[in-house]
Amino acid sequence: MTKPRKTAKPTGSAADFIPPRPTLARLRAASKGCQGCDLFKLGTQTVFGEGPASARVMVVGEQPGDQEDKAGRPFVGPSGKLLDHAFDAAGIDRDDVYVTNAVKHFKWARDARTKRRIHKTPSAGEIRACQPWLEQEIALVRPHVIVCLGATAAKSLLGRDFSVMKKRGVPVQSSWAPAVIATVHPSAVLRAPADQRALAERMFVADIRKVARFLEQESAASQRAAPRSRKFSAWQTSARPSGTSNASTRSSRA
Repeated sequence: MTKPRKTAKPTGSAADFIPPRPTLARLRAASKGCQGCDLFKLGTQTVFGEGPASARVMVVGEQPGDQEDKAGRPFVGPSGKLLDHAFDAAGIDRDDVYVTNAVKHFKWARDARTKRRIHKTPSAGEIRACQPWLEQEIALVRPHVIVCLGATAAKSLLGRDFSVMKKRGVPVQSSWAPAVIATVHPSAVLRAPADQRALAERMFVADIRKVARFLEQESAASQRAAPRSRKFSAWQTSARPSGTSNASTRSSRA
């Protein structure tokens, strides 16, 4: 896939780049050429999700950070290390987790004093333009639990009125997955004042432990229901493209 020209105009939606008969591998390859919003001109590269297609847990963050933008992989920086620690503490196998972001490009501004690239929050339009990628990832992975890290990720899936601080750690039933659990982004824990950092980390780990508890309860319920195994109906996608595409984007349980 040829890297998009920085002078090209965005199409307005990632739906224009969704390939036919998508798989995770095809989506990842196609995302490299995405010009759905202006962020393709700013980020070094598209940072698509990673993890097994059979993962029971999907983590959705806001966007890749500086290190992720350079590496082309999600959650490889300090936030990723804290996330790995939380999963270890909760007893969740990291190989059972798919990690991605609501926005696939790094949005940043140059710090005039240090020349560092400073994170900027994606706009509602940028989040909306990128959402077809996330919707397709959810449709293909079909996670049992989606963990939303921070307000951007949570609002993208649970609506603009959802409050992470009011409902953090609470399983929410959703068409996206049997449970969606929101918590703070690991970067917020890392930015906590020194005297509050330990407490912030304990609270974050406690939220991830609630993910493990939900999985345990779901497994126990499945065992009690045996030999009748739980079956999910096939997911369907209905097109919600921009004016220049016929791609399918929206995922919902049939």
